[in-house]
Amino acid sequence: MGLYKRGRTYWFTIMHEGQRIQKSLGTDNKKMAEKAYAKTLTGIIESRYFETARAKRILFQEMTTKYLKDHKHSRDQTSLKQLSPFFNDRTLFQITTRLVAEYREKRTAEKAKPATIYQELALLRRMFNVAIREWQWLKINPVSGLSFSVGNKNARTRWLAPEEQERLLRCATNPAWLRPLLITALHTGMRRGELLALTWKDIDNRQRIIRIEHSKNGERRSIPISDTLQSTLGAIKVRDISGRVFPMAVRSLRAAFDKALGKAKIEDFHFHDLRHTFATRLVQNGVDLYKVKELLGHKTIAMTMRYAHHYPESLRSSVEVLDRCYNSATVEQEGIDRWQTNHIK
Repeated sequence: MGLYKRGRTYWFTIMHEGQRIQKSLGTDNKKMAEKAYAKTLTGIIESRYFETARAKRILFQEMTTKYLKDHKHSRDQTSLKQLSPFFNDRTLFQITTRLVAEYREKRTAEKAKPATIYQELALLRRMFNVAIREWQWLKINPVSGLSFSVGNKNARTRWLAPEEQERLLRCATNPAWLRPLLITALHTGMRRGELLALTWKDIDNRQRIIRIEHSKNGERRSIPISDTLQSTLGAIKVRDISGRVFPMAVRSLRAAFDKALGKAKIEDFHFHDLRHTFATRLVQNGVDLYKVKELLGHKTIAMTMRYAHHYPESLRSSVEVLDRCYNSATVEQEGIDRWQTNHIK
C-alpha cells in the first residue's frame, strides 16, 4: 500500500471505501513522485479524484442524451445540430474553456448569427450545469468563464409606432381571430408559441391574470390583464373544443399577419416585434426595467434591455430636468443680487 517503484517509474496503490486505486505517477524522480502522490491523496479525500475519473470516461454524447430525456427545451435540437459534430467524440474532461472558445470562433467564422451562437453556448452551459448540480459528474463548468459577447449585428430595434399600431389593428379584421390575438400580444408581451398554446383555463378572470405554465426558459409567470385585454377576450364567444384561445396553426397565423401588414403598409416588421413593442411602450411610459423583466419572463435585466428602446421625444422629460435646475439656480442668483444691491453699499 502507498508509494512504490515498478521498474523505473513510481506508482501508488490505495484502498478507498472498498475500492482499490492503482496508478502510475509517470516519473522516476522520488521527490516529484511524493508530491504527486500527496496531491492525489488530497484529491481523493476531497472527492476530486473520482469526479475527474468520471469526467474522463463520460462522452459529450452521453451527457446530451441524458439531458434531453429530462430537460429538453424547444430549440435544443437545433443547437445540437451544430454542437454535436464538434464535441460528440470528446469526454467531458476534454471540453475546456479554451475548446469552447474555439467553437465560438469557428461558428463566428462560419458567419452564424450572433443570436444563434448565443443560443448554442447557452445550451452547452445549461447541460454542464445540470451535470454538475444534479448528476455530480464534475465540479467546474467550462462554459461559465467564457464571454458570450458575439456582437449584436442581428439584434432588431423595430417596434410599432402608435400610428402604425392603430393601422395594423384596423386592418386585422380577416380572419376574425387575428385582431384579438394581436391585442393580446401587444398587452402581454407573450411569445408566439405562448399565445398559440394559451387555453381558457390559463385565464383567471377573477384575479385578472394570465398564467403561463410553460415558457421558453422553463419557468412559470403571471401577467395582469388590462381593461382593453379583458374586454377583447370577453368578446370572444366561440370557443374551440381543444380549449385553446387561439386554435390555429403557425402557418395560418403567419399568412394572416403578413396580409394585415401589407394592407396597413407596414414594412420590416416581424411577429416577435410585437413583444418589442410591448416592452418599449412600458419603458417609454416610465415602467422600471425590473417590472418589465418580470412581465417578459426574462432571467436577467440585460436580456430585457434588448427589448426596451427609447425614441427622442420619450427622453425629453429627462433633459427638461436640466431646465428646472437652471431656472432654479437663476432665480436664486437673482435674489442674491437684489439683496446685495439693497443692503450692501
